[in-house]
Amino acid sequence: NMGYGGGLLHSHVQTYPEGSGQQQITCYHHKDSNNEWFFYPNRAEPEFDAEAPPKFVAHGDVLRLIHAQTGRNLHSHDVSAPITKVDKEVSCYGNTTVGDEKDHFTIEVVKDVSSNDKSKIRTLTTAFRLKHTSLGCYLRAGNVNLPQWGFKQIEVTCTKANNPKDTFTHWNVEAHWNGKLPAADANAYKSPFFQDFIHLNVAMATSNNALVPDPDKQDDLASQFWQWPILNVGLRMCGWDDSIVKYFLLGNPLVYWGSTASLGVLGLIVLWYLIRWQRGYVDLKQSEIDQIHYAGIYPVIGWFLHYFPFVAMARVTYVHHYYPALYFAILTFGFCADWFLRKRAKAVQFAVYGVLYSAVIGLYILFMPISWGMVGPNREYRYLKWFEKWRVTD
Repeated sequence: NMGYGGGLLHSHVQTYPEGSGQQQITCYHHKDSNNEWFFYPNRAEPEFDAEAPPKFVAHGDVLRLIHAQTGRNLHSHDVSAPITKVDKEVSCYGNTTVGDEKDHFTIEVVKDVSSNDKSKIRTLTTAFRLKHTSLGCYLRAGNVNLPQWGFKQIEVTCTKANNPKDTFTHWNVEAHWNGKLPAADANAYKSPFFQDFIHLNVAMATSNNALVPDPDKQDDLASQFWQWPILNVGLRMCGWDDSIVKYFLLGNPLVYWGSTASLGVLGLIVLWYLIRWQRGYVDLKQSEIDQIHYAGIYPVIGWFLHYFPFVAMARVTYVHHYYPALYFAILTFGFCADWFLRKRAKAVQFAVYGVLYSAVIGLYILFMPISWGMVGPNREYRYLKWFEKWRVTD
């Protein structure tokens, strides 16, 4: 599906719990053999002959789509869709011999970024719509998720609205294989960069927001965004039996707390010099202003851009989601240390940096078992449980 956040046309053996009770049709965002389909002639045409020369699918063709794994036909009928009640349900029904005209869809080519020739549809570059020949509706996949019985996958419906600009009714063939055809030229698949950039980011946001926590199920692994900068929580990486080696995802306390504090300290530094500049004081040389700009402010911007998406999105989140932002916070920590020590005597600088290095290395050695592996009863590592949320021991 070519709508923002669209997935791959998918089916599986599970059936709708209401409506027709036939095999479910969904859109799925991940590679799966259940996303594979065959183009078959409609029932008024001669049976498919595997030995005949290839026949290209073109604009205006009436055909069937048969699910590769279950052998059932893509089908629609006068039954309301499970969620979007104004649309018709889409299902999988029958097989290559059992079925009716409600298995037929008409190809309507919308555009092709590589050619104006509508005599054949091409992988990736051709956008087309699938019009149900009996109902006159169009195959559509919006961003509506099915309940748990549909595995939270995207609902696929047949909509009566005939809107050629509705990209949620646009489809393309992502991959196609036929041993009788030569491999396509890679240059044929070029597409506009910025269009792909926007489409990819919207798709990532949509698929991430679909990973919502189950309110009826306790998730001891999930955590909230506010817990990460203050190292409020860790993450068990495996089972916690005494008979196995255990690993616990937790950062170095000094690195975490120091880097988080440095974000606020940098804000105070910038505010201090802005107020003094506003009052007519000239405290900084151009090189020092550049240092604040490039070594201080840029890392904070990087931290924000990598942290804020996990604040905004609705998906379930874990400790490791903070790691990309953490690197920028560490750069800010280094800047703040350097800024306050830059005019101090070398002996003072060596002393402070020595203490910081020693503390970081010492804490690493102290917490080394959580990353190298904790062997034996977990109660032996109770000394590492500084806070209740650090579930190193039960």
